[in-house]
Amino acid sequence: MTATALQPVSVVTGGAGFLGSHLCDLLIGKGHRVVCVDNLITGNLENIRQLRENPGFCFIEQDVTKSITVDGPVHFIFHFASPASPIDYLKLPIQTLKVGALGTHNALGLARAKQSAFLLASTSEVYGDPLVHPQPESYWGNVNPIGPRGVYDEAKRFAEALTMAYHRFHGIDTKIVRIFNTYGPRMRPNDGRVVPSFIKQAFEGVPLSVFGDGHQTRSFCYVSDLIRGIFALSSSQIHDPVNIGNPREMTVDEFARKILELTGSQSAVEYHPLPVDDPKTRQPDITRAKALLKWEPEVVLEQGLQLTISYFRQLTQIRNPMA
Repeated sequence: MTATALQPVSVVTGGAGFLGSHLCDLLIGKGHRVVCVDNLITGNLENIRQLRENPGFCFIEQDVTKSITVDGPVHFIFHFASPASPIDYLKLPIQTLKVGALGTHNALGLARAKQSAFLLASTSEVYGDPLVHPQPESYWGNVNPIGPRGVYDEAKRFAEALTMAYHRFHGIDTKIVRIFNTYGPRMRPNDGRVVPSFIKQAFEGVPLSVFGDGHQTRSFCYVSDLIRGIFALSSSQIHDPVNIGNPREMTVDEFARKILELTGSQSAVEYHPLPVDDPKTRQPDITRAKALLKWEPEVVLEQGLQLTISYFRQLTQIRNPMA
């Protein structure tokens, strides 16, 4: 892959994952050359199938906790590599901690070597089970560092600290996005998050699994809105963390009923014990994104869910062609 003198080159770690692949799509559409780095531990080559023949796209199968090697100039590094759903990071706790620490260190080292801008994909999970609602970037969080979710929460908190250290000590042009619940096509049906889980259960006609009493709240951002916000942040001069998410808040119970309505499913709702340290509330304060990036979400929940449901319905038909 060669780049012209004026063409930006972007490296996306975790680029074959749900969010990373959508980011690769957007960057290619913006005229970037894109180097996608992924060890496929949770990523999927099918997510980037549409890009593999594009001359501006290159895929490297590589574990970023060991090394990141990219030839030639690099202008942007988007560090998205990490297990991101509870089912993944509870199954892969050591790998999650290593990619947050060693992977971020290696990605920042590449940014320093190439003198490129760096964007860290952080998470709303840095706020833990919040005592402040909605959550502004100034809130330091309420995280249990030794609980089962701590491997993800603390990996991202460390990654943020390391990113700011490279900015302050080495002068690297860094950005940090705190990503709130995001949904859309390319989510894995079995990744354990509420959107694919509810849709899958609705399709199968089995009860929707609601954990706790269903009164805990979530806010859901459609993937195209999120990626648009991330690109705006990458082009800014903002170094402090920025929340990107949709502030429309609803209970998990309400969300389950919405999935049943949109799928036409007759499934019941079944309640299960709440997992340890599962946050009771989650809603982004996006004041900073609106003021500094002129960004806010545009896709309404019902529209985004219809697109997501259509994607999962198509997946089901592909896997069960006689169904």
